[in-house]
Amino acid sequence: MNAQDFKIVIPARYASSRLPGKPLIKIAGKPMIQHTYERAKQCMADEVVIATDDQRIADEASQFTNDIIMTSKDHDSGTERLAEVVEIKGWHEDTIVVNVQGDEPLILPQHIELVAKSLEENTLAGLSTLASPIESIEDIFDTNIVKVVLDFQGNALYFSRAVIPWARDSFSMQSDMNKIGEENIKKLMAQSNWYRHIGLYAYRVSTLKKYITLQPCLLEKIESLEQLRILYNGIAIHVSIVEDQPGHGVDVEADIAKVEEQLRSYND
Repeated sequence: MNAQDFKIVIPARYASSRLPGKPLIKIAGKPMIQHTYERAKQCMADEVVIATDDQRIADEASQFTNDIIMTSKDHDSGTERLAEVVEIKGWHEDTIVVNVQGDEPLILPQHIELVAKSLEENTLAGLSTLASPIESIEDIFDTNIVKVVLDFQGNALYFSRAVIPWARDSFSMQSDMNKIGEENIKKLMAQSNWYRHIGLYAYRVSTLKKYITLQPCLLEKIESLEQLRILYNGIAIHVSIVEDQPGHGVDVEADIAKVEEQLRSYND
């Protein structure tokens, strides 16, 4: 893609329930939001904007960028914050905007560019995202790992915290990883298309504007997965499969040491 083809918005809010002030936490001597911003700037985007609802984050970010927008404290999601930025900026309906979460200091720049390029090429999709093959039976049964199944064109059919697709002949409702057996596990991993969703999205501006008019749907509430609102309303989500895993995000305090360890390995 050319530099003029997409924008990046980094939503960063202060009031995280599990780790308040998360964007300002120092990692290897820099606030986390700065790590995220610097990795986003490695992409071929023509704008990288930090969108926050807190003056403390804006003040810290002003030490390394002027591209900061103050947004409402009333948003329920980063997607809603993006939609406000789009309105403030007056970006064209066809503009592609990548949502890079502020708690992803190790995000891969090539992943950002891939979701933008994928959306540009898949003109019938309203947004695009990523997934990677699941390689362990523990991850298949982990409800914190979101699974996605695709159609023949690479569009999402459904996202779930449950095991999808369900291997009927190998699993029962009482199955667990210890009962399946190592040989069966190896066969299943080779034969089944289990994909882990990676929560990085590119949107068309028109999709963002439509999204904020949509009401949460029952599936979204049951699974606690915001992207199901998009599918429920008939908007296609294209999914690109990647082999390289994204860097560790920060949800709880214990994640900080893991990120610092990965940063050291990148610099060695």
